[in-house]
Amino acid sequence: MSLPKLLENRLRLPAVVAPMFLASGPELVIETCKAGMVGSFPALNQRSSEGFEEWLVSINTALQAHEQETGEKPAPFAVNLIVHKTNPRLSADLALCVKHQVPIVITSLGAAKEVIESIHSYGGLVFHDVINARHARKAAGAGVDGLIAVSAGAGGHAGSTNPFALVAEIREFFDKTLLLAGAISRGNDIAAAKAMGADLAYMGTRFINTKESLVQPEYKQMIVDSGSSDIVYTPNISGVFANFLMPSIVKAGLDPNKLEAPSHIDFGEELTTDADNKSGEKTGGAWKDIWSAGQGVGAIHDIPSTKDLIQKLEEEYRAATAQFR
Repeated sequence: MSLPKLLENRLRLPAVVAPMFLASGPELVIETCKAGMVGSFPALNQRSSEGFEEWLVSINTALQAHEQETGEKPAPFAVNLIVHKTNPRLSADLALCVKHQVPIVITSLGAAKEVIESIHSYGGLVFHDVINARHARKAAGAGVDGLIAVSAGAGGHAGSTNPFALVAEIREFFDKTLLLAGAISRGNDIAAAKAMGADLAYMGTRFINTKESLVQPEYKQMIVDSGSSDIVYTPNISGVFANFLMPSIVKAGLDPNKLEAPSHIDFGEELTTDADNKSGEKTGGAWKDIWSAGQGVGAIHDIPSTKDLIQKLEEEYRAATAQFR
C-alpha cells in the first residue's frame, strides 16, 4: 500500500474529490487542488471537446499561478473519461488529456489498455472505478495505477457491497493505490478508510454542497434536508444501478416504487447534458432533474466554501487519527 510519486507531499488530506456529473467544474477543481486535495471533473461536463480543452487550460493556468504566488505545489487534478462504446467523444477527449498531460485520468465503464497506455505515455496515472472484485481483477490486469472501490451507499453509479468486504477482497490481489468511495462525508470517515486499508478516500456528495459546485441551490438544500433513508438505489432511472434522492424523484412526477427501466442505455446520450444551460427549461431525466446523492447526506448540514470545508475535514481527520496513537 503506497501512494504514487505524483501524490507524495502534495496532499493536505489523503482524499480525492470525485468527478460529479453536472456538479464539478473548474472553480471546484481549482479550489480543491489549492486546498490540498485532488480535484476532478468529468470531461462530459463540458458540452464539446473544444470546451473541455478550455477548462483544461484554465485549470492548468490557475494552478501554475498559485504555485508561482505561494511557492507551494497544489495537489494534482484528475479528469474522468467514460470508456464506453456509446461515448462518441472518447478519442477526442483522450487526445486532449495527452496533449495537456492531465496528471490523473479516472476511467469508468471500461478499463481499455489503449487508454491506459496513452496516459502512461507522458507519465500520467490511471485510476479506475469498480463495484466488485471481478471488475477490480480485470482492471488490475489491464495495468491501472489505482482502483476506486465504489461501495454501497456511494452517490451516482454505485455498488452494493459493504466497504469492509470490498476493500478486504481487493487487497487480496491488489497492492497499488486503492481508493474507497461510499458515504464518506467527514474527516473521521477519511481516517476510517485509511484504517480499513485504503490509501485514499473518495468523496463526492459532500462536495456537491459547496459554494463552488455547479448545481442549483435547490439541489444543495435537498441534500441538507435529506437523510440516508431518502436515498433510492435503482437501475430504473439511468439504466445502471445508482443512488438518487427520493424527493427529486417525487418532484419529477414519478413514483419511487413504480419506476420503469429505460428502453436502452446510451451513455453518450445520457452524459452529454448541457451543464451550463441557463435557460431554466425543464428537460427531465436522470442527473439533471432527478438528482443523485450518496447515503452520507445525513452528515451534511451546510454549504461552505471548498476551502473552509477542507479545513474542517482536516481538523476532523487529525482529531480522529490522534485517537489511535
